[in-house]
Amino acid sequence: MAQETTSTLAQSLNDLMGAVGKIGQMQFDLLSSVLNSAVSAIEPMSKTASELVGNIANTATQAVQNVVLTITPKK
Repeated sequence: MAQETTSTLAQSLNDLMGAVGKIGQMQFDLLSSVLNSAVSAIEPMSKTASELVGNIANTATQAVQNVVLTITPKK
C-alpha cells in the first residue's frame, strides 16, 4: 500500500513537472513568434523608409544643382 502511494505521488509530480515544462515551452514559442512577426513587419517598413530618405536626398541635390545653374552667369 505504501508503495502504491509513493508511486502515485511520483507519477503526480512527474505529470505536474511535465505540465509546467509544457507551459514554459509554450511561453517561449509565443515570445519567439511575436518577435518573428515584429521583425517581419519592421523589415519592409525600414526598407521603404530608407528608399524614401534616398529619394528625398536625390531631389534636394537636384534642386540645389538647378539653383546653382540658374544663378551661375552664362558666358
